[in-house]
Amino acid sequence: MRLKTLLFFATMMLSLSASAEGDDMLGFVNKLGTLLDSMALNGVDRRYIGAPEKPWQVMLRSKVNQSDLKLNSTIRNAEELFPFMQGDVIWEPRIKTNPASYLGVWAGYRGYGLSYSWNVGGDKGRVLTFGATGGSYGVNLRIHWFDNDNPKVHFAGNALNDITTDGTFVYAPFAYDDKVDLGSPIKTRTLFLDGYYLFNGKKCSYAAAYDQSVIQKRSAGSLIAGAMYFHSTTSYDTDTNADLMLFMNDIGRFKSWQTSAGVGYIYNWVPTRGLLISGMAIPMVTFHNHIKLWRYDSNLKDLIVSEGMDEVDDMEETGYRIRPSAQNPAESKNSNMTLNFDARLSISYELNDCLLFNAYGQFCNFRYKTNDFSGRLNDWYIKAAIGIRL
Repeated sequence: MRLKTLLFFATMMLSLSASAEGDDMLGFVNKLGTLLDSMALNGVDRRYIGAPEKPWQVMLRSKVNQSDLKLNSTIRNAEELFPFMQGDVIWEPRIKTNPASYLGVWAGYRGYGLSYSWNVGGDKGRVLTFGATGGSYGVNLRIHWFDNDNPKVHFAGNALNDITTDGTFVYAPFAYDDKVDLGSPIKTRTLFLDGYYLFNGKKCSYAAAYDQSVIQKRSAGSLIAGAMYFHSTTSYDTDTNADLMLFMNDIGRFKSWQTSAGVGYIYNWVPTRGLLISGMAIPMVTFHNHIKLWRYDSNLKDLIVSEGMDEVDDMEETGYRIRPSAQNPAESKNSNMTLNFDARLSISYELNDCLLFNAYGQFCNFRYKTNDFSGRLNDWYIKAAIGIRL
C-alpha cells in the first residue's frame, strides 16, 4: 500500500465522521473528488501538465527484481590455522538470488488507491514497498528479505603442491570456484529509502513519469535533488556455520548504514502525443558510511589450534558450537566519503486517454569495507504496467 493511500483514506474517514449526521454520501464523494482534482494541478503550468479527463485507474502491474551480494574476506598468514596453505588466502562467497517475479493489481483515483501483488516465480524472498508520488516529489521505501544456503564461492591463495625428497614443502597458486553447502543459510535484509524533489515542478512532473496520475503535455526538464538511505543486515551466526566463520575472519554477522545526497537532472521528453520518456540521473556523495561486525570463536577453531586440521575430520557440524569472540566480539568503523550514482528510466504511453502502458527500472550499488573484509550489493528491478482509465 502506498503512503499517500493512507493519507487519502485517513482524510476520507475523518470527513465521514464529521458528516455522519445527515450529509449525503454522494455529495461527500463528489466534494472529495473535486478536492483531489484541484490538488493534482495545484500550482502547475497547465500548458505543460494536465489532468486526465477520466480520473479512475485500474492497472495490472508486474515486477522483476534481483539482488547480488558478494563478500570478500582475506585471511592473513593462513598457515597459522591451515598448515597446507601459505600467506594470504581470499575467500569470496557470492549470493545471487534468482530473478523474482511479481504480479499485482492496482485501482485508484488520481493516483490514490490500493494494490495487491503476489510472487509468481524465482526468488521466494519477501519484499515490502511503500511510495508517495507528487508532481514535484517522490518518496520510495523498499525492504527485501532473502537467504541462501548454497552460495557460489571463490577460494584462492597458495597451497601445498608437493614435498621434495629433502622434505621441502612446495606451494603453488590455486583457485577454487564452486557452490558450497552450508549448515544454515546466510540471511540478508536490505532497506532502501530514497526521495526526490524537482525545482521546476510547475512544468516537469515526477508523477507523470512514475505514477501517471497527471499527463506531461510538453517536454520539460528540471534540476532535481535526491537523497538515499541504505541499511543492510547479514547474518550466519549459527553453530552449524562455525566452519564458514573461520574463513570469514570469525565474522558471523554484520550491519551496514549508508546515507547519500546529491543534485542531478530529470528530463521528461514528449516526442509525440501520449508518449513520455523520462530519464533521471543524480550523482551522489555518500557522506555517512558505517559498518559494524560481530566476531565469534568456536570449538572447531579451538580444536584446529590445539590439535591441527587432522583432528577435525571426524567432527560433525552438528557438534559445532560458537560463542562471542573473547578478544574482539564487535567492531565498528566509519568509512571515508565516497561517490555513488542513482539513475532511473521510465517510458509511458497513453492511448486515447483510456489505455495506459508504463515501464521503468532502477539500479543501485552499495559497497562497504574494513581492513580484512569487504562487500558489495547490486540490486535492480524493473516494473511494467498496463491499465485503463475509467
